[in-house]
Amino acid sequence: MSDHDAPLAVQLDTVRKVFSNGRAVPLVGRLRRSQPGKTVIAVDDLSLSVARGQIYGVLGANGSGKSTLIRLISTLLVPDSGRVLVFGHDVVKEEMAVKRLINRVSVEAAFFRVLSPMENLLYAARLYGLDGGVARRRVLEILDSLGIDAKRVGEPLEKMSRGMQQKVAIARAFLTSPILLLLDEPTTGLDPRSKREVQQLILDLRARHDATVVLTTHDMDEADRLCDRIAILHQGRIVADDTPSALKCRYGASPTSTLEDIFMALTGHQIEEEEAERVG
Repeated sequence: MSDHDAPLAVQLDTVRKVFSNGRAVPLVGRLRRSQPGKTVIAVDDLSLSVARGQIYGVLGANGSGKSTLIRLISTLLVPDSGRVLVFGHDVVKEEMAVKRLINRVSVEAAFFRVLSPMENLLYAARLYGLDGGVARRRVLEILDSLGIDAKRVGEPLEKMSRGMQQKVAIARAFLTSPILLLLDEPTTGLDPRSKREVQQLILDLRARHDATVVLTTHDMDEADRLCDRIAILHQGRIVADDTPSALKCRYGASPTSTLEDIFMALTGHQIEEEEAERVG
C-alpha cells in the first residue's frame, strides 16, 4: 500500500453524541423533544480527518465538545450516530485493535496516589506487556526530559503538586510510544517552563516514532507553535479547519491577527468569556 492509499490516522464521519442530565442517551435520528431534563448535543454531526504524522489541534471553550471528541476517538464513548475510524479500524467494532494503537492524557488523570511515579508507571508498563528493565530505563528517561529529578521518582504521588502529577500522566502516555496520542489539555496547570518541556516532548515523539497527535487546548500560543492543522470547535461543530497560517490569513482582520482574534471572529467570544458563560 502506498502512502497515498494508507488510511487516515483519524476519521470522523457525521458523528453525533448527546447527553441528558449529564449522561449519554441513545439517539435515533434527530434529537427528540420528549427527552426528559436538560439535553445537550455535545458533538453535532461532526466530520474531520487527521493525516498520519500530523499534530492536529482542537480549540474550543469549555463545553464546546473537545473532551467528548477525544473520548469518542479513544473508545471511552460510543457515538450515537456516524462512524469513528482510527487507522481504518472502527472504534466500536474493533475496539481492542484501536486501544493497541493509542494512548491518552486527560486533564484529570487517574493514579494510585499512595504509590510513587515509578510504581505507577511500571504498573502501566506491565499492562502493556513491556519488559520491566526496559520500562524502568524508559521511565527515568522520560521523567528526566520533563524536569522530574530521579530523586523524586520514589515519592508518593499524593505528596506532589498537581503540575507534577500531570507530568507523570504525560510520561505514562509517552511510555508506550503510541502511534496515536490523544492529549486533552495536557499542559493545564503547568508552569511556563514545564509547558515548554511537554511541548518539546510532543514534537520529539512525532519525529522519533512517526506518531500522530490530536491535541485539545485553551492555549492559543501552544496550538500555534505545535499544530500542523487546527479545528475550531463551537457548540459541538467545527466552524473552521485549516493550518494556523491559513486561518489567520482567511479570517484575520489584519496581518498581525492572532489565533485568539480568529477564535473570537468565528465564535463571537473570547475563549475566557465563553468559559465563564458555560460555567455560570
